[in-house]
Amino acid sequence: MRKNKKLKWIGGILSGLILLTALTVVCSKDIQNFMAMTYLNLKTTTKLEVKDKNLYIDGIINEKTYDQFVKILNDNPQIETLIEGDVPGSIDDDTMIKLAYFVRKKGLNTKILSNSDINSGGVDLFLAGVERTMEKGAKIGVHSWSDGEKDAAEYPVGSPEHEANRKYIEIMLGSDDFYWFTIYAATADSIHQMTEEEITKYRLLTQPIKM
Repeated sequence: MRKNKKLKWIGGILSGLILLTALTVVCSKDIQNFMAMTYLNLKTTTKLEVKDKNLYIDGIINEKTYDQFVKILNDNPQIETLIEGDVPGSIDDDTMIKLAYFVRKKGLNTKILSNSDINSGGVDLFLAGVERTMEKGAKIGVHSWSDGEKDAAEYPVGSPEHEANRKYIEIMLGSDDFYWFTIYAATADSIHQMTEEEITKYRLLTQPIKM
């Protein structure tokens, strides 16, 4: 009797370990992504530098970026233009959208230079500018957002999951056409480099591309 109980106990442990191992393998990507995002939100990932009436921004937008940005603008009320250099994206859309609405509220312009490379949330931030200018050679990359389970394109049109991002684009550009373009242009783990024709079509700029 004791032997049978011991065997059952050992069998239970082995079954539990097998299940745990299987879950770890299945969820490893999500766990790694979560840990990476948590780590990046603990660090200062955005570099901000003031030069005359310009504020230069480089790096990933995370939870700390908003407070950094507000403090610099409060200390430098002369700033008129936000110039993006290498901005690969944001850790979460909520922080990016909050920052972008603040940029528009302050009436700042946005600009990207010939060597600028902005993607994902960096592009969304660019749209917040009252006047939006671009030098020829700048790179603009877009893709679908993901909630960790599905890409945006997997949710039907009209789903509430679209609303925050869709509404933001509509407010900034006067139409949500660009939102729908981005979510179908590339999956969340890929990127689509926009052509000059696409940039013009979706009215990302308020002035022609500067040579």
